[in-house]
Amino acid sequence: MTQSQPRFGRMIPAMVTPFDQAGELDLARVEQLVDRLIVGGSDALVINGTTGESPTVFYPQKIELFRTAVDAAGGRVPIIANVGDNCTADTVSFARDAAACGVDAFMCVVPYYNKPPQEGLYAHFKTIADAVELPIVLYNIPGRCVINMTAETTLRLAHDCDSIVAIKEASGNMDQIQAIIDGMPADFDVYSGDDAATYEIMRRGGSGVISTLGNVAPERMHELCELCAAHDWDAARAASEALMPIMEGLFATANPILVKEALALAGFPVGGVRLPLVDATPEQSATLQAIMRACALID
Repeated sequence: MTQSQPRFGRMIPAMVTPFDQAGELDLARVEQLVDRLIVGGSDALVINGTTGESPTVFYPQKIELFRTAVDAAGGRVPIIANVGDNCTADTVSFARDAAACGVDAFMCVVPYYNKPPQEGLYAHFKTIADAVELPIVLYNIPGRCVINMTAETTLRLAHDCDSIVAIKEASGNMDQIQAIIDGMPADFDVYSGDDAATYEIMRRGGSGVISTLGNVAPERMHELCELCAAHDWDAARAASEALMPIMEGLFATANPILVKEALALAGFPVGGVRLPLVDATPEQSATLQAIMRACALID
């Protein structure tokens, strides 16, 4: 039995943001990367999420990225624009600007730093949902946002807001994720926010993954998701285990330092990272290269 196809598909890379040697946006490389990821089997793309260095790409540059990605995709896959911020009013305003670029959906992260209570999280996301027309993917990542959005709050939003259609869950709390899956509306999707948890979350009823490794090995991550969707659990487990060293290895330092280095090692350089992140050290690169060889991602 194969699960029905989610509205945004199953394997969704959180796309890196290419920069040139001066650290400016490399829009020509953005176009090439969008095409590479679509040809590789991506079902949709998240533009300028955490892996896309959203903290150091300011609003005007985000708009340039969204427009370029929409044009490069040419309607082949949905483009999901990360518009989330820790100010509700700013998020609403920016989401409206992003919608004018032709994107298909928004991703909105749990507000960071100001540490709202659960009722504040509910009011934040409901205000955004009431103000915009495009579908919204929630993003829960306590490791970066300090606070966790509980299953109860997620389910309340999923049931109360028609435009809130999915969540990227990176809490690492499988009991919480299972509670969301058990209580969600029929047309709601739960995506793993961690490549290494894709198999486990899809086995529990999740829809797929919003992926870091999908930038480097879209075909392999697509295969893993399709095996899970077909409930071929033995083959899916083997596919997951074969990729586990690189799934974990990419996070030996702050993301997306090593995923950008991995793309360079794979022959598709996308530039470095912006401060306060720093590029991979020679030692990190050598370790990553060995892992990529062991996972049959490079010769």
